[in-house]
Amino acid sequence: MNIFQIITEIEKIDPEVYDRLDSRRSIFRHMGGLGQKLTAAAVPLALGAVLNKAYAQTSAAPSVADVLNFALKLEHLEANFYNLGLGNGTDPLTTAQNTLRNGFSANNLSSLLRMRADENNHVQFLRDTLAALGATAIPVPALTQFDFTGGRGSAGGPFATVFTSAATFLAVAQSLEDTGVRAYKGGAPYLMGNKTVLEAALNIHSVEARHASRLRTMRRAGATNNTAATVAPATVTGLEAERTASPKSWVSGKDNGGAQPAQTAAIYNAGTLPAGTPTGITFPAEDNFIQGGLDLRTTTTVAGIPLLAFSEAFDEPLDVPSVNAIARTFTVASSTLFA
Repeated sequence: MNIFQIITEIEKIDPEVYDRLDSRRSIFRHMGGLGQKLTAAAVPLALGAVLNKAYAQTSAAPSVADVLNFALKLEHLEANFYNLGLGNGTDPLTTAQNTLRNGFSANNLSSLLRMRADENNHVQFLRDTLAALGATAIPVPALTQFDFTGGRGSAGGPFATVFTSAATFLAVAQSLEDTGVRAYKGGAPYLMGNKTVLEAALNIHSVEARHASRLRTMRRAGATNNTAATVAPATVTGLEAERTASPKSWVSGKDNGGAQPAQTAAIYNAGTLPAGTPTGITFPAEDNFIQGGLDLRTTTTVAGIPLLAFSEAFDEPLDVPSVNAIARTFTVASSTLFA
């Protein structure tokens, strides 16, 4: 019996199999001699015990395909948001879409259309990747599943003017992109078994972060500003309450709850620890000052750095249940997309 051939076959179904067995490297280091130390009949039993133990310990963890499908849901959410508001690039623009577009400066509209293209490209890439892995992608969600006003189907939620007001559109866009940044970082540990997929996911993560930064700059300067906005105010002493009303180009503290605190505060708050979370992985709030077990407020000696700068220097991951709860804000009540 070729034990390594068995593992190879398992790897075709589960690319993470070697990661699952990583803590038992010593066993596999001597696997070649296992058959000499055990009777032929005992080898399958020994191998079975190792595999059962490995999978029992990680059975609650999502697979690579699970993580990619979750990312795909979010990308559909973002892509449909831009498509509905600005047009999908294929169908003729509606009167409402033309009106919304006219609320942005030429530079800002160009940036938003670039974001729309990016999100649609992310959707296609994730679907193609899932197909290449032999996995089944989620069905393409119908547009009727979404309500970007936050009204859960009433079209009259807290963002009721999302497709008629440039300012509201930017606020919702920022909320979606900020969520995406944290979601991709939260999913990264589950992709460690497939380095190629992990690298691609981190590339998307960086694009989501650039989107979020550009949107914040647009919001600070105003939707019709056709030049680059000034940098964020430097007169912050470290207290969140002393921030200006305009957002920085990066998340600062808990962002004062985001664009609409009653609906968006969870984007910046701490997450949960769902079953299957790898040891050592946590989901702190965005105002976290502790990195690698070090409290940066006490270990950093560079003078003149405001306290908030220590949390602003890092983005924080967010877990799947928390992201689902945020995303449901923008779907109709009957949708199970983010159940």
